[in-house]
Amino acid sequence: MGCSNAGSHPERSSASAKGLPCLSTRFLRSRIDPFTLAQRVYGPSYISLEGARSHHGWIPEAVPAITSASLERSREFLTPLDLFAFVRIPQTTFFSGVERVTATDGAPFFIASPVKALADYVYGHQCDWQSADPIIASLRVEPEMRAGASPGMFEELAGVHRSARVRRFLDGPRKDLKK
Repeated sequence: MGCSNAGSHPERSSASAKGLPCLSTRFLRSRIDPFTLAQRVYGPSYISLEGARSHHGWIPEAVPAITSASLERSREFLTPLDLFAFVRIPQTTFFSGVERVTATDGAPFFIASPVKALADYVYGHQCDWQSADPIIASLRVEPEMRAGASPGMFEELAGVHRSARVRRFLDGPRKDLKK
């Protein structure tokens, strides 16, 4: 049984429409890690936004889709395993602030650091934030989670993002952390 296109959304397609083999979960011998699969569905990409923040423990709830940043146009792919969303995030150095991680199934995937995931979120959702306050209020990131972030992390990413809105956002928490 192959994948099916579950809707008529113009930006959503099935993984099989892209030429990727996709078996129903009942035919799989072991669970495929969704983060690993995301890397193969559309690329170049890395896990970011809500998925990366959830993975790092920066949001308490499960996420409805595996969201990745991509250099290509934004797309969604529905598979029997999960919904995979890809958001175009233009950057000068795409994998800056991204780490390579090994999944439970032994396969590698790329995932954004929590700070990079926040910067991608600001770009993807067109937030006009200039301090750390909205991170706590809107995204429910606990102050102790932010404690692991350094001003250098924000500075590094400010030089990577092309968006002035993202650079303004990154400058705000960087200044807050230096206080």
